Amino acid sequence: MSTGTTPAPTPAGSFPYRLVATDLDGTLLRADESVSPRTRDALAAATAAGAAHIVVTGRSVAWTTHILDDLGYQGLAVCGQGAQVYHAGEHRLLTSVTLDRQLAGLALSKIEAEVGPLAVAASRDGLDGAVLIGPGYQVQGGPLPYVPYEDPAELWAAPLTKLYIQHPGLSDDALVAAARATVGSLVDIVMAGAGIVEILPLGLSKATGLSLAARRLGVKAADTIAFGDMPNDIPMFGWAAHGVAMANAHAELKAVADEVTGSNEEDGIAVVLERLLQG
Repeated sequence: MSTGTTPAPTPAGSFPYRLVATDLDGTLLRADESVSPRTRDALAAATAAGAAHIVVTGRSVAWTTHILDDLGYQGLAVCGQGAQVYHAGEHRLLTSVTLDRQLAGLALSKIEAEVGPLAVAASRDGLDGAVLIGPGYQVQGGPLPYVPYEDPAELWAAPLTKLYIQHPGLSDDALVAAARATVGSLVDIVMAGAGIVEILPLGLSKATGLSLAARRLGVKAADTIAFGDMPNDIPMFGWAAHGVAMANAHAELKAVADEVTGSNEEDGIAVVLERLLQG
């Protein structure tokens, strides 16, 4: 399996990119959070041809490490929508950007004044940063750990990388649009998946985290192919030389993609990598 370590020089006529950046949920991972043997083999072949594979995910490090360990992944990963650059082999957080809690509280109150009460969750900073889940917040299915809270003061008790918000009546797209119109000059608002709308530090994106990690690997945007499925992948596609949307991707991402491949359940990443490897 690929490791995300420093890429080797790419021989002429071989794989055309030095960096393969993949989102996790809806992209590299199937619904059961596994990576298919075909996709593992294609990534291994790309790394053998001189590329590095780097995971770029909205998940915090604490929600990502078990997947990286299962993959045998030893290199850098970009987590938390670009907030965290993590060295998997050393189990070490290299960079971390936190959300100003006073600004986040102001943004939250302004959004609620516009659309009504929200259900709120938050991701704390750090390697083992807990995800706090507030009253009414609908948790995604699966094994990811979280800590319920009742007292709003608990939300602000320690440094955060992001907030998650849900609305009882608005769709994700409508909530994003309303939040951006209300507080878009204070914070960034992104949709990372079904039921996952996030409040981030202004200017933070997967592209900022990926550019930091790529610089550490000595790789440029022009050397990068990126795979994703949600609107939070749009900045990453804007940074990379080539952006590939999955068949299951959100329409906003497909609109800016250079190509669309099969779904995450259909080995969409492998389809593209195998074609490129064949020249």
